[in-house]
Amino acid sequence: MFVATYSYTEDTAARDAVRAEHREYLAGLGERLVLSGPTDANGAVLVFDVPAAADVERILDADPFTRAGLVAARTVVGWTPVLGRLLPSL
Repeated sequence: MFVATYSYTEDTAARDAVRAEHREYLAGLGERLVLSGPTDANGAVLVFDVPAAADVERILDADPFTRAGLVAARTVVGWTPVLGRLLPSL
């Protein structure tokens, strides 16, 4: 699994305009996307179940938020969940 983080630009109006397309895109990823959602730090966290970090990078490159220039920075790191109440569903 992989965890990606977004830090957004300050252009909230543009983000609001693209949000529906962004969410539709993410919804279309099916089981590859485990969880996603905004943070209280002007960004987002996305968890993916894909074979390689390069797969996450390709997915994020095609995200409407990325294409619209609304992501100021992003990270992708491998993640191995070992504890927690959601673990059985992973």
